Amino acid sequence: MKKIIKIVLGVIVGLVVLLSAAAGIFIYKVKNGFPVSYETEAPQITFPTGQPAILLFSKTTGFRHGASIDASKPVIADLAKKNNWYLYETEEGGVFNAEQLAKFSVVVFNNSTGEVINDEQKRVLEQYVENGGSLMGIHGAGDDSHHWDWYEKHLLGAKFSHHPLDPQFQMADIILDAAPKDSLFSTLAPKWSNSDEWYVFFENPRKKGFNIVYTINGESINPSGNMLFVSTKNFGMGKDHPVAWYKQTGKGKTFYTSMGHNETAWQNANFVKLIETALQWSSKKQPQ
Repeated sequence: MKKIIKIVLGVIVGLVVLLSAAAGIFIYKVKNGFPVSYETEAPQITFPTGQPAILLFSKTTGFRHGASIDASKPVIADLAKKNNWYLYETEEGGVFNAEQLAKFSVVVFNNSTGEVINDEQKRVLEQYVENGGSLMGIHGAGDDSHHWDWYEKHLLGAKFSHHPLDPQFQMADIILDAAPKDSLFSTLAPKWSNSDEWYVFFENPRKKGFNIVYTINGESINPSGNMLFVSTKNFGMGKDHPVAWYKQTGKGKTFYTSMGHNETAWQNANFVKLIETALQWSSKKQPQ
């Protein structure tokens, strides 16, 4: 009997160790991404004349929102066709060189997570934006796995804290801000509802000079991100909880939305319209 008890206890301890190790690896990947080699070879791209060029960059080294990334590509391709944009889609970082990047009107970090480009490529992207280019980020592009001060300051305007876990996805009303600074965004739907994984940030980007497009009432959701014995993520952003915002950065532009965790976002006409409008604004293209 004692032998059986020892075997059972050994199995239980082994399982606990394995589960703890798996959880640790997962948390590390989410917060840091797994180390990878960086692509540095410039791709062959033929840019057509007379079309604004959009770079859709979907590389991940952290958590991969695979369903959302896969769903986004045909939707954005349709938007490009509708608006006469040239779309170049890649997960290779070699395109982040000064010569090629300058030919794009907009760079979209499409749920990109982790450190997806090297330090030299980061500096190239920073200069691209400050000299007149545009950078957009969607959902996972705003988590805390990027470890890039310029990016956090100029694209996000806030440091990511957590997302709710109880439950992870919650329905909320998405409300157009009272007075978007750019009239292009005032054409969006004034209110719509959707379920998403609502990111919680330590700061409100409104207080950092960002122009807010959409908010939710943060008091209408359960923002707790507590998991098991961890009890430090039980706060939210309060009633004024922005979920899409933008600003001028040097001579360029940045836009970010924390919405878009899964594929259902790309089936929502209001979300797709938000992305289209952001691309139009970023590329200086007026609505058709």
